[in-house]
Amino acid sequence: MSAVLQALQQPLDTASPGPALDEARLLARAQALIGELAALAEAHDASGAAPAPQFALLHQADLLRLTIAREAGGHGAGLASARAVVGAIAQGDPAVALILAMHYSNHAAIARSQRAAQGEWPAALADELIAASLQGPALLNAAQVEPELGSPSHGGLPAARARRVAGGWQLSGHKVYVTGGPLLAWISVLAVTDEPEPRLGSFVLPRDTAGARLLDTWNPMGMRATVSQDLVLDGAWVPDHHAVGLRPASLGLQREAHGIAWYFSLVATVYDGAARSARDWLGAFLNQRRPSALGGANLASLTTVQEKFGEIEVLLQTSDWLLDSHARAYDSGTAPDGLVAVAKHVAVDNALRVAQLALELAGNHGLARRNPLERHLRNVLCSQIHSPSNSLIRSNTGRAALQKRQAAA
Repeated sequence: MSAVLQALQQPLDTASPGPALDEARLLARAQALIGELAALAEAHDASGAAPAPQFALLHQADLLRLTIAREAGGHGAGLASARAVVGAIAQGDPAVALILAMHYSNHAAIARSQRAAQGEWPAALADELIAASLQGPALLNAAQVEPELGSPSHGGLPAARARRVAGGWQLSGHKVYVTGGPLLAWISVLAVTDEPEPRLGSFVLPRDTAGARLLDTWNPMGMRATVSQDLVLDGAWVPDHHAVGLRPASLGLQREAHGIAWYFSLVATVYDGAARSARDWLGAFLNQRRPSALGGANLASLTTVQEKFGEIEVLLQTSDWLLDSHARAYDSGTAPDGLVAVAKHVAVDNALRVAQLALELAGNHGLARRNPLERHLRNVLCSQIHSPSNSLIRSNTGRAALQKRQAAA
């Protein structure tokens, strides 16, 4: 463990976690890990191995209970604080940050459910998941995408089925892109019940449940350490109280505004962090690179280079201001409807533009495997695969704006 991290954290070898910490202390802990995560990122990108050592560091820094409610033993962080921590971790390794973001979002949903009079998450299940997460890295994520359906965000119902049996449900089906697969303690599976009037909801099972099998199918060009594997279910059993949010399947998937805000904001932050890593490497390269044609001067001294690097700074500052402003407004209950989708759109587009500019300025050095910029570029490109696409966000935003004007006419 680094000396920096040792200085920041309190001992965590007790049976129960320590008191909740404030936002500044938590963010400092995340920032202290950037260098260590970056040092591990290259090997995990090359091998595609699950980032277990990285999550051991996050646990040692006491960051895994960030969005668990304070009254339940967590830090009780809101979206702004979670976004700041995810952004710092993303600068070390965005693949680790994406797994962490999913864990944070799910526990934030549990905390919101606990505060509601009739929350979707059964109390016994929530208590079980929280207790496990307080004791160690017990990561939680959802399995929703399927080979034929694609993302349920586009409409349609999953083929995965939950069959009623004594005391619970048996799950069968095939899911893809289960982010963090082999590191997860719990997987929330979106499925349709086999009842006369089918219902749609999620069924939470331990990863090592009999009848649940992860397939090592993940071999992408970027974000390789997310280990987003396939999940095959063949009669995997879960008890009654592990069913969450069951509603008539005829209604389709009903996304909660809370979940949408957290997902959009944190996913955008992950790729903003990857773009910042590209910027950081590029800045060092431009200051160090001294082509003989410049007579000993470095590339950073060129006006044309400064202008392009300035564009990078403008893009990143714009994304940070928009994402942070939205998150703080969301926490205070004042965020305008639809703003988070716009923030995701802008941040993803800006991250892609930063990557393009970095490659233009670095030239062949940007594509050399010996330099981390090549990895940062591949990671940023993956920002485009998270539903909904920017084209769909534009369509939805345009339709809503036109309908508003029609109603006012």
